[in-house]
Amino acid sequence: MVLFPVLLMLFALGMERVENRLRKLLEPDEEVQQYLDSASNAEVKELTKLGLPAAVGRVRKRRSRAADLDVARAS
Repeated sequence: MVLFPVLLMLFALGMERVENRLRKLLEPDEEVQQYLDSASNAEVKELTKLGLPAAVGRVRKRRSRAADLDVARAS
């Protein structure tokens, strides 16, 4: 009976460590946060359908094309 509180405390400490590791893994990166802040509804749907790497890749391509068009207009 004396072991139960000790085992319970060890379990709670272990679960706290697991929770902290999971929290760090689940925090969005800066790039992900920027994407989510500026994404339209269509882009969010694309994100859920294709996954984050593919959606971010498409946004980058679209932005680079827009930058290329801006440079071409300025010339």
